[in-house]
Formats: sequence, structure tokens, C-alpha cells
Amino acid sequence: MTFTQADRDLLMQKGISESQIEEQLSCFKTGFPFLKLKSPASIGNGILSLNEKESEHYLEIWEKYLSGNPVIVKFVPASGAASRMFKNLFEFLDADYVVPTTDFEKKFFNNITHFAFYNDLNAICIKNEGQDIPTLIAEQKYKLIIANLLLEKGLNYGALPKGMLKFHNYGDINRTAMEEHLAEGALYARNAAGNVNVHFTVSKEHLPYFKQLVSEKQSDYEKKFNVKYSVSFSEQKPSTDTIAADMQNEPFRDNGKLVFRPGGHGALIENLNDIDADVIFIKNIDNVVPDKIKDSTVLFKKIIGGVLISLQQQIDKYVELLESGKYTMDNVREIITFVQQKLFIRNPETKIFEDSDLVVYLLKKLRRPIRVCGMVKNVGEPGGGPFLAYNRDGSYSLQILESSQIDLKNPESKAMFEASTHFNPVDLVCAVKNRKGEKYNLPDFVDKNTGFISLKSKNGKELKALELPGLWNGAMSDWNTVFVEVPISTFNPVKTVNDLLREQHQ
Repeated sequence: MTFTQADRDLLMQKGISESQIEEQLSCFKTGFPFLKLKSPASIGNGILSLNEKESEHYLEIWEKYLSGNPVIVKFVPASGAASRMFKNLFEFLDADYVVPTTDFEKKFFNNITHFAFYNDLNAICIKNEGQDIPTLIAEQKYKLIIANLLLEKGLNYGALPKGMLKFHNYGDINRTAMEEHLAEGALYARNAAGNVNVHFTVSKEHLPYFKQLVSEKQSDYEKKFNVKYSVSFSEQKPSTDTIAADMQNEPFRDNGKLVFRPGGHGALIENLNDIDADVIFIKNIDNVVPDKIKDSTVLFKKIIGGVLISLQQQIDKYVELLESGKYTMDNVREIITFVQQKLFIRNPETKIFEDSDLVVYLLKKLRRPIRVCGMVKNVGEPGGGPFLAYNRDGSYSLQILESSQIDLKNPESKAMFEASTHFNPVDLVCAVKNRKGEKYNLPDFVDKNTGFISLKSKNGKELKALELPGLWNGAMSDWNTVFVEVPISTFNPVKTVNDLLREQHQ
């Protein structure tokens, strides 16, 4: 494409090169290839199901590791607004009827006193309307209640980030989702010195809300859990925005100006890359529960942490041995077995590799970031699934795939997708340093062929948007990956406001 001076100025401002734009435009034209599947991952085929003795073993490894005061960070993607949580209530505001009609609306109002934000909502209704919620309901002024919940004149929940919403009631106090992550961090991510590091990725407009809440609440949680918090924030980088295209795959312009869109959560690989830590836990902002049922979550976070450390220590020993050159062919065979049976990486070609090529291959597979991912049994929840998929070098390994990455028109691929027994609740623990303590450059391990194109609109005109490879999908494609089954009790996301009425959130 031909760039104008205004285009170049905009690119410079964002930190994006002309070659990146050309590369992105070519993606619109060619699309992204589907991944070739070997099979769905399942118990005994890529997913570990740990018995009590094994769980205790990994728990001990984790507790011993913590005693060395490692730097552990809890990384929480929290940049999205909560507007989708309230989609049904926004629709009620715009509806041509005035009383709750749908099942969703009826459930919300029938249980309104059970929400942790009820007292705040009641107070703002009294202030703005001169009436409390029971009176407004008695007079069928339901929409005034919703307006005070969602709009700027009231609590403004429709525009706030999920992390700022009150999720859980503790009697005298209520906790936001962000506060629940602080509490969680103290329970499984504190080292022997009592340090807890929590990092939130946030939108620029939401950053002041987060900072204010931390300044108000941090000391309370430090006293409660006897820890010292370091809470940090980052924003999605402008350099990870992607160009929008029109229906002819040419740059989409609005009043002559190039239009860019956020690159999706895959852009957060850059934020993750900026974290200097020995171990990083990753968990979504809305998957939290009250203290009374945190035990299962905390236990399995420690267990998958122990699995990670166990793998890392073994990998470091093997890398040191191969790099020293003082290995025997028995050592090499042992390492091949480890790569195949513990990391679930297989390559039919290894049988014909020369010895030197085999060592190069093994070092390439071992010298990578590692992630251990909790997987829950499929219960119909949306989310990516665990599969064994082929890589460009002919090997196949464990991957978390979204349905958009799978050719569902191919009967064989469709059958594998439908046979999948587990899905990804975004429950990851990662090691991102080599045996010498040097940080891997995470963008080097992204599979750029796993992006996604979606249709959007701007000012009534259709456009194509390019999403970068997802953070736990293609952005971590070339990591060493291990899946561990975790109980469904560890997965309690809040996708709609009525999810807060589930037993787990009460």
C-alpha cells in the first residue's frame, strides 16, 4: 500500500512499522490456516489425572520451592469493561415493556437483595430518586433501578471494569473481583518472606479506579493475611493494535484516517514479557469465589505450581547435560523418553535423525518457556479446548485451541472437536526463564499463523478486524505445555450479572 505522511505519523505514534501493516493486510487476503489435529487431549493422552499421593508430592515440591523466596507474580487480564455482563439489563432498559418479562429479568429482580452491590444500589436510588428499591419495585419503576445500576448518574456498573464490581458479600463488607485476587494471591503465591506480587492489565480509562481501590484496601489485606503486596498495572500497548480492513482487504479509513483496533488478549503477550518473575500464575479477573470455598482453588494452584517446578528442574538438568557435551546415547534416549512422555511432544522423524541433529532438536524443544494448565471436564461452558496438534517442524504437541482454529467442515477434525472431554478455564502457571535465570523473549514463541479475522462495523460501515494469536492459544504455541485435570469447583466465572446468584458466589 502507499502510505501518506499522515499515515506514517500515526504509525510512528503507535510504534508500528510499515512492514507490520503490510504483513497484517496480507493476513486479510490469505486468511489463517486451520491447525492439523492429531487428537483431542484426554486423560492418559496428554491430560494428567493426579491421585492423592501424586498431588501431595507436587504440593510438597511447591511448598519447598516457596521457601527459597522466589519471585512469583499473579497476572490478571482485567482490561475489559463489564458491559457484556449487563447485556440483558441494557436490553430491558431499551424494551417497550416496563416490568420484568424474560426469565433473566425476573431472576434478577426476584433476587436483587442477594447481590453484593445491593446496599450501594439502594443508597444511590434513595439519593437520585428519593425512594428505596422496595418502593420503586412496588411502584413498578424497575427501569429506574436498572438506570441507577448501569448508568453514569448511578453506580455506572455498565461502564466500569469487572474488577471494580462488588462480587461477594462478607456481612459487614463486600469485595470486588480485584480484591478477591489480592486475597487469592496471599493464599498460594506468597513466598517465605511474605511477599505477594499481583499484576493487572487494565484499560487506560480504568487505571485510576484500580489505583484508587488499591490505595484504599491494600493495607487491610496486608493485615488480614500478614503479607506485603506489590500491586502493579500495565495497559495494552498501542504497538499491538492491528489495522482494520474493508471488504476488499484494503486499509479501512474513517475520514481519510487509518483505523486501528485492539489486537485482542493475544496482545498481552507483550505485557507478560515485561514481567520479571520466576513463576507467573495467569487467571481471568471474573473467576473468583468467596473465602469460604477458596480451598479447592488454592490447593490446585499449588499442585499445578509443583508440577511446573518439577518439570523445570528436570528440564534444566537435561539442558545442562546436553550443553556440556558429556552425555551418552543412553542419556539421549532418556531425554527423548522424557520429551515424549512428560512433555507430550512427538516427532516421527526423530528415528532417522543423526545423533548431532537429535541433540539440536532436543535442545530446541527443552529451551522454551513452560506452562502447566488446569483443565476441567467439559460441562458445556464456552472456552478453548486441549488438543494434540501438529507443528511446522512435523512434531505434534499439546495446544489450547479455539473452535475458530479447527476446520469444522472437515469430518475428521469435527469428530475430534466433538470428542473433546475437557476445556480450558484459563488456569495457567508459567516459568519463563532458562536454567541460568535469563528471561525468554516470549514474542519469539508466538505462532503468527494462528490469528483470527472477525467482522465489525464503524459508523455503519462493515470492516474486518484482525485479532492476534490468543494469549493462551497461538501466543504460547511454542511453549512446553502440560495439562492437569482440575475440579470444576475451581471454575466459577461471572459472564452475566445473574451468575453472581450462583451458590458459589453467595
